[in-house]
Amino acid sequence: MLVVEDNEYMLDIMCKAMRRLGFEQLQTAKNGKEAIEILKMTHPNVGAARPIDFIISDLIMAPINGLIMLQWLRSFKESPNRFMPFIMVSGAADAHHVQASRDHGMHEFMVKPFSVDSLYKTIQRMIDRPRQFVVTQNYYGPDRRRRKADAPGGKEKRAETEDHATIVYSKDKVATPETPSDVWLFKLPNHLKEKMGSNAMRQEFVVPDDILDQAEAALQREAAGFITWAKRYLDNLAKEVTQAKTLSGERHQHFDEINIIAHELRGQGGTFGYPLITLFAKSLYDATKTPRKEDDSALDIAKAHIDTMRAVIREDIEGDGGELGQQLYKSLKAVIAKHEKRDS
Repeated sequence: MLVVEDNEYMLDIMCKAMRRLGFEQLQTAKNGKEAIEILKMTHPNVGAARPIDFIISDLIMAPINGLIMLQWLRSFKESPNRFMPFIMVSGAADAHHVQASRDHGMHEFMVKPFSVDSLYKTIQRMIDRPRQFVVTQNYYGPDRRRRKADAPGGKEKRAETEDHATIVYSKDKVATPETPSDVWLFKLPNHLKEKMGSNAMRQEFVVPDDILDQAEAALQREAAGFITWAKRYLDNLAKEVTQAKTLSGERHQHFDEINIIAHELRGQGGTFGYPLITLFAKSLYDATKTPRKEDDSALDIAKAHIDTMRAVIREDIEGDGGELGQQLYKSLKAVIAKHEKRDS
């Protein structure tokens, strides 16, 4: 497995969780650029490294994000396996991010904050119920129609018939269809199941409940590390706000950095038992998305978010925080409303 994550703390946490589920052979990359270099070395014509079976990757990274890396995997000749299973992970689970990931050929989309159970079920679905690959002139990737058992409510609205398609049984027969209406469906062996042994082919991939419980408990014990990491990120946020305040214009870079840090925080808080951090970080992320205002009022709103998240950390408010959590939420909303009224 190749795990791609630009946040070193979360990369370590993800790898620990995977090992607790029994996946021992892991490679890591800090961004899409590093991942592509690793994948190039696994190409059959190069053979300098062991092949990768599947990828778990963060979406928002620099200099190459998860979407660009996925596009490279699906379309470039240097790709070692254009059919490789790919799980996209992101705290930005907005519809357009999910849609873009799907249209670039991902297998599954996993939302941060994640739990051991959500990680396990995502991988289980990919191993036991892999989607057949579809190739058209405009798309290369897993069938975007879900099986009925996986679709919400057990229903899939899109047609499931295959009489309109050409069935292909070898991944060596990859070619671009000649007309826009041509559809190729690849029915390939379940490579992941095959690697797990002959017994695995006859039963579902299952991790015992006691192993899952131990892994989930270990994930929560690592929350102490999250506090240190979160404090550092909040300090970075405050630094960006302070520096932006000294400028009369050209604040784009600072607001972009605020937005990226808020994205990181929104994806991690709930994983370690601090859903209020996720709630307030998402609010800051939404407030600093483009198009946006970049005036002093917008910076004051950002500072209010930082102060609120610092209060959560300082008071060690886990869960929803009860009455105190509600007070923090109302106070933040009041500050936002005051600045929005002033601007209008």
